[in-house]
Amino acid sequence: MIPPLTGPALGNVMQIAWVTRDLERSLEQFKAIYRVPEFLIMDQTFPAIVFGEKGEMKLRLALANVDAIQLELIQPMGDGLERIYSDVLPRDGRHVNAFHHICVKVEGTLDDWDAYIAALGPERPVAYVGFVEGARFCYTDERDTIGMYVEHVWFSPEVAARMQAAIPTYSSR
Repeated sequence: MIPPLTGPALGNVMQIAWVTRDLERSLEQFKAIYRVPEFLIMDQTFPAIVFGEKGEMKLRLALANVDAIQLELIQPMGDGLERIYSDVLPRDGRHVNAFHHICVKVEGTLDDWDAYIAALGPERPVAYVGFVEGARFCYTDERDTIGMYVEHVWFSPEVAARMQAAIPTYSSR
């Protein structure tokens, strides 16, 4: 088992995520402006708990890797629990890619995940837990300290291999 986290708490950042109302328009922008030609696009529905409320999360996601960072674009597809995403969007309906969170990848076994989560402490409250087979993830609400949510994720070796094979990867060099 990997010992509990003792170094800097924001290590192993693997993802930057934005929220949008219009995923297709965002994909066009990322292609034209940032030269990311393709993303893996997925429609996801899964059980979740957001700020203590249980329900179903419905999202449309786009993922691409550029060097060592994964880019994630998220379009909320409902108005229930999805508000954890849609609340960052402007109320006037204009199109933006609103920064939402970074993601920290937890390496090791499920026991390592459990130890990592237990070590987060009360100053990093869990706001959101999603339940997806072969993965564990949660968001801590760190808006008061660093201005954003932080996603924490663990993947089984099988899910990690499937994702590596499916998500387009590009080099900036």
